[in-house]
Amino acid sequence: MQQRPLGRTGREVSAIGLGTWQLGADWGDVSESDARAVLEASADRGVTLFDTADVYGDGRSESIIGAFLAERRGHDIVVATKMGRRLEQEPENYTPENFRAWTERSRRNLGVETLDLVQLHCPPTAVIEDDATYDALDALVAGGAIAAYGVSVETSAQALAAISRPNVTNVQIILNPFRLKPLDEVLPAAEAAGVAIFARVPLASGLLSGKYTSSTTFAENDHRSYNRHGEAFDRGETFSGVDYETGLDAAAELAAALPSDVPLPAATLAWIASLPGVTSVIPGARNVSQAQSNADAAALLAGEGSGFDLAAFDAVVRDVYDRRLREAIHPLW
Repeated sequence: MQQRPLGRTGREVSAIGLGTWQLGADWGDVSESDARAVLEASADRGVTLFDTADVYGDGRSESIIGAFLAERRGHDIVVATKMGRRLEQEPENYTPENFRAWTERSRRNLGVETLDLVQLHCPPTAVIEDDATYDALDALVAGGAIAAYGVSVETSAQALAAISRPNVTNVQIILNPFRLKPLDEVLPAAEAAGVAIFARVPLASGLLSGKYTSSTTFAENDHRSYNRHGEAFDRGETFSGVDYETGLDAAAELAAALPSDVPLPAATLAWIASLPGVTSVIPGARNVSQAQSNADAAALLAGEGSGFDLAAFDAVVRDVYDRRLREAIHPLW
């Protein structure tokens, strides 16, 4: 597993990380034993980045990670959590007092004195552009509550605003074959500034798993049922904002371009991780098999095994996006 610099922190994280939204809520039920098994399988495969948030299962994801890492002495895993969605996403709620309360709660959940990395959880644009936001975050670093901070964003414009801040360690943004706008400006800007990029929703909420069909159904408490049109939060978080049937067709075309022994999810994760400026890709996993397969995609980066051609797949990704998705997706995020 490749390890890459985490911005200017002096630490490294794996090219393939683990997103843990699934271990909290909004993806159907995942038992605590299954969640711990996912963490163990990922760590055993060389994954050194766990991405979580204080609202994933109202702290359940953080607590499970904290308990797991407490038993895995000497680990080199970076835990990147997020804050800012425990209240309405109004600029007036992003105060130093709330920042302190949120980070204190995450420190308890994770069982640590200092949080490795805290990211603002897709805050309003006004918060990202406000000097006071970064003054408050700098104060948390100075006080030892957090070691570093970043911003998770919805749009490329928000990403560019965060990258321009001198102490931002990372920006987390949706990036996958259905969401190519970050390639235009965000990745070059981040690379030039020494800011890490975490590519989230890399498999477009499973659309790029190659397993879904028109008849696939999802649990009532799964956001792929209740947020397809942005009913609960930004619709770009669900299937990357792509129309479900359009996404199925695009995924089928991408899969058809691959060698028979290269699954679409592995090719997708390797392709994202290969992009200049990307530090880590953070797919989620509900079970051990998914966790292992996601981590094993890193082998494609090293050219191991099959005749997978990253450059050829890159050309197909861009062609499919231009023909099927660009007009509907590119202007929005």
